[in-house]
Amino acid sequence: MRVRPISPERLVTELTERLLATEVPGRLRVVVDGAPAAAPDELAVALVDPLRALGRPALHIRAEDFLRPASVRLEYGRTNPDAYYEGWVDEPGLRREVLDPAGPGGSGRVLPSLWDARTDRASRAGYVTLPPEGIILLSGALLLGGGLPADLTVHLELSAAALARRTDPALRWTLPAFARYVEEVAPASFADVVVRVDDRRHPALVEQALPG
Repeated sequence: MRVRPISPERLVTELTERLLATEVPGRLRVVVDGAPAAAPDELAVALVDPLRALGRPALHIRAEDFLRPASVRLEYGRTNPDAYYEGWVDEPGLRREVLDPAGPGGSGRVLPSLWDARTDRASRAGYVTLPPEGIILLSGALLLGGGLPADLTVHLELSAAALARRTDPALRWTLPAFARYVEEVAPASFADVVVRVDDRRHPALVEQALPG
């Protein structure tokens, strides 16, 4: 394994090239996984325009728009790290409304958002039909290891110290959840692309060592 420093702009370029080179039977489903401090949503958004400019319709989906209702999500309190880890995201909803329709043989008819956590009501979003050459960019935290169907996964890795330092004080209660994620899932060990983002201005790609 080697770690290659890369500029944020070059990271977007190389990821765009990687996505374009990934051949799947139909639409491409990409998961961009990382703690809020790693800004997975921002990276996913940054990929949309380059992909579209190269002829690949791209749709960004935030996992935060597929949270469970507050009555379920906050059953054990608003700051319970185990509940956050195990059940905040409505994974069946993501499969049903996004990942399965975008997968092989799917209709391409996907729902950009399901639930508005601020109002705790259905988002009332309209369905969007993604063409066969389209790309789904699903971003959020704790998305790997649970069986969500994806064709390519990107994990934004933070050291424990960087995560603690960069996590919003209002979200520090989530830190034990991310410690569990590293211990139980170890996303950096199997994601297709791993990017170290201890300093977001100076990311680094983690690459397999070349055969010796």
